[in-house]
This record gives sequence, structure tokens and C-alpha cells, in this order.
Amino acid sequence: RRRRATAKYRSAHATRERIRVEAFNLAFAELRKLLPTLPPDKKLSKIEILRLAICYISYLNHVLDV
Repeated sequence: RRRRATAKYRSAHATRERIRVEAFNLAFAELRKLLPTLPPDKKLSKIEILRLAICYISYLNHVLDV
């Protein structure tokens, strides 16, 4: 039989998860600031940010190779 987590444990876990998600979202926001888009304040999903970052890195590598 499984034991249920105590309220104290659940609260601590929720706090850790909240901090992790905030750090994750902050990392995406910082990455987003580095990517060129039109308009500059265009709202992008996380997958769009990752895909755009990949394309931008490829472009920068191409510029350096020329």
C-alpha cells in the first residue's frame, strides 16, 4: 500500500516546481530577446523560439563561413 505524501512535502515540492518553471520561462524570455523578429515584440511560443534560435544560429554560422 502506498503512503500519501504529507502536506509539508507536497508544499515543498510545489515550491520547487514553481521555482523550476519560473527559471525555465525566464530562460526562454532571455533567449527570445536575442532573436530578430518582425515586429520586434512578436509573441512566440516556446517551440517557435527554439526553431527560430536554430535557424538564427545556422544563419550566423553561414555568415562567419563566408
